[in-house]
Amino acid sequence: MGLIVQKFGGTSVKDRDRIFNVARIVANTRNQGNDVVVVVSAQGDTTDDLITKAAEITSDPSHREMDMLLATGEQISISLLAMALQEIGVPSVSLTGWQAGFNTDRAYTKARIKRLNTERVESELARNRVVVVAGFQGLNRSDDITTLGRGGSDTSAVALAAALHADRCQIYTDVEGVYTADPRKIPKATRLKEITFDEMLELASLGAQVLNNRSVELAKKYGVELEVLSSINPVPGTVVKEETKVEGMLIKGVAKDEDVAVVSILEVPDVPGMSFKVFSLLAQKNINVDIILQSSGSDGCKDVIFTCSKGEAETARAVLESNKTRFGTDKITVNNDCAKVSIVGAGMQSHPGTASTMFEALYSQNINIHMISTSEIKISVIIDKADADRAVAAIHDAFIQ
Repeated sequence: MGLIVQKFGGTSVKDRDRIFNVARIVANTRNQGNDVVVVVSAQGDTTDDLITKAAEITSDPSHREMDMLLATGEQISISLLAMALQEIGVPSVSLTGWQAGFNTDRAYTKARIKRLNTERVESELARNRVVVVAGFQGLNRSDDITTLGRGGSDTSAVALAAALHADRCQIYTDVEGVYTADPRKIPKATRLKEITFDEMLELASLGAQVLNNRSVELAKKYGVELEVLSSINPVPGTVVKEETKVEGMLIKGVAKDEDVAVVSILEVPDVPGMSFKVFSLLAQKNINVDIILQSSGSDGCKDVIFTCSKGEAETARAVLESNKTRFGTDKITVNNDCAKVSIVGAGMQSHPGTASTMFEALYSQNINIHMISTSEIKISVIIDKADADRAVAAIHDAFIQ
């Protein structure tokens, strides 16, 4: 007998038929002799609907109250799924994040798991029940409800799999695995049989929406083997693990991220410590900075340009403008009309000319590059948002036939 953690996203439980479909998948896994823990997201567009409801009340809701509100979405899902399982004869119990032992820090709306006490979950498993856990949520030391940020249910599932020493963590989505690009946008995209943690982490961080990047970090850290599957079509999915046997693929995928803003601080005095002043202020506001570009300087000045999420861009601008006397300039701009397109693959470490092929594909579409960032296994470019889809298609065709 094994222990399987299964996670189902919002589209997998969006209505009655989908909920019973999930219940049958869980029942089949259990009938194969496995203990099963299920982690569930909020139904369909429930989270977006709740955000809209908050916006009807206030344009600036407190993060604490937003967590209190958003956590209700997962509670609806777990109770309905537990009922469906019981209806088809499977003993089950639903648990909120805090009942399942998730203790987090106090960073409302983007909390991190500090401790996971699985005593209650293990007790319910010992009673031969399927345990249905609300993903995305936990409790901080003030006994306040917290949420883990968008995609947090993936993180909840992997954390449970690690803490329970599960044999596998299966992530069920509305696609049939990890593809070389978004199959809904790129018809030629192909499904990968397997992919390494590092490659998946880069893809997740760069905009591929199959897995949450924090969940991949946890899986890599604790050696949790992941499997990405479709909850609709029962076909083999993609296994995410430490090493793969697939050779010959130069890149594993092309990702697009439109949640990108470019913040520019122009004509900053070219003196030591200026970059520290800028980015220490952003760090104090918990603003995650991605690509950084600094000009070499002229006339005693330089430009400091960086990217962050659109949701944090105005906060970054406000922080910088309120401290502009420290930077010696008031020329601070934000561009939200851009996107990041990236290629990822361990194969590029040993294949020269990868960047040239990517840039040639963009040139063939007359697409201008604003910023470039590289690592051993990825190349990212910032381009105009209007060019993003054409860029992904051209780059995909250049690398994957």
